[in-house]
Amino acid sequence: MLTNKIIPQEKGIDHTLKLLKEGYLFIPNRVKAYQSSIFETRLLGKKVICISGKHAAKLFYNEELFQRKGALPKRIQKTLFGVNAIQTMDDERHRHRRLFFLDLLNEAGQKRLVSITKIKWQMALRRWQATDEIVLLDEVKYILCEAVCEWAGVPLGQSEVKRRADDFYAMVNAIGAVGPKYWQGKRARTRTEACIKGLIEEVRTGKRHIVPHLALYQAATYKDLEGNVLDVQMAAIELINLLRPIIAISIFITFTALALYEHEDSKEKLGQGDERDLEMFVQEVRRYYPFAPFLGAIVRKNFIWRGCKFKKGTLVLIDIYGTNHNEDIWNAPYVFRPERFKDQGAHVFDFIPQGGGNLVTGHRCPGEGITIELMKVSLDFLIHKMKFDIPKQDLSYSLTNIPSSPRSGLIIRNIQPKY
Repeated sequence: MLTNKIIPQEKGIDHTLKLLKEGYLFIPNRVKAYQSSIFETRLLGKKVICISGKHAAKLFYNEELFQRKGALPKRIQKTLFGVNAIQTMDDERHRHRRLFFLDLLNEAGQKRLVSITKIKWQMALRRWQATDEIVLLDEVKYILCEAVCEWAGVPLGQSEVKRRADDFYAMVNAIGAVGPKYWQGKRARTRTEACIKGLIEEVRTGKRHIVPHLALYQAATYKDLEGNVLDVQMAAIELINLLRPIIAISIFITFTALALYEHEDSKEKLGQGDERDLEMFVQEVRRYYPFAPFLGAIVRKNFIWRGCKFKKGTLVLIDIYGTNHNEDIWNAPYVFRPERFKDQGAHVFDFIPQGGGNLVTGHRCPGEGITIELMKVSLDFLIHKMKFDIPKQDLSYSLTNIPSSPRSGLIIRNIQPKY
């Protein structure tokens, strides 16, 4: 039987700087070099096992073998997720907290958010007609921020939209950052938590009246596994964990517009197609373009997988980007081909842009459904509701920057509605 000694091990004391330098390709580069879907490295002074592929994802989402507690570095909790939020929970506590998100993002909740977002797109289109050009990434951030805040019952004056959206995006933008970008994300979280805490306190004291089905009310009144309302800090953190990911969808939507530009033949097909064609296109955007590079979990108990020993307490990273570009799963993975999604399979472990496993009880992103719907709405507007020009610009994107997006933000000009 194989032992842990034969797992390929990267030489050197620490490889954190290499991870920062290589970004999305850190794990795929070594999978290719070692010709192995599993290897060992050292990050932040600790041994880390990296795994990639469909079978690795199935292993990673086995809750008997892995836990999330202890996996997220505090620096990421202090910017992206919030300290001790749902992403750090396991078992019944996690499943109970997850219901807060699933109940709000059910079919009715998704339909209402989609409806509001359509209106915000229409309002933005009217504004854009009076401008020479826009940066699509920025404008979509503002559309989604307005939409999700209205949907959640979070008050947002017109003068606040840009600042609030930029703060939500700064939290996302800090995930792979060091230096100024990281501190910008941390300050953005502090400001946002203070604002949301104030709103929750107003709901709890009766100073702000809000209908019960809205997310602000639900966060203010949500009770934990023991039947206690969350302290105001944690209630704010979890509400932000509902709002912030919606603004992050602006990255996917910008890549959607880039895909239309880079694949003119798809644009013509979509113009003549139906909703299923829209869905195949956005699914391929989610697979092809970079979003999350990897995710982490802690080994819960000693076990052996494929002859390799996993020791309790070890951090394991699942390769998100590499799995979505794995040649054993995807034919011609570096070719943009929406038709590959004609198969409406579950894709539980082979397609994991927002995590894998069971959507209801596991650690797969509960917002995956609304991500797809909001991307479809946006794609429909780009195809059927507006016409525009894309001038010469730097549309490249880096696989070393996490998160990545087109460097120009995707500038569009001469925007007019289609009648």
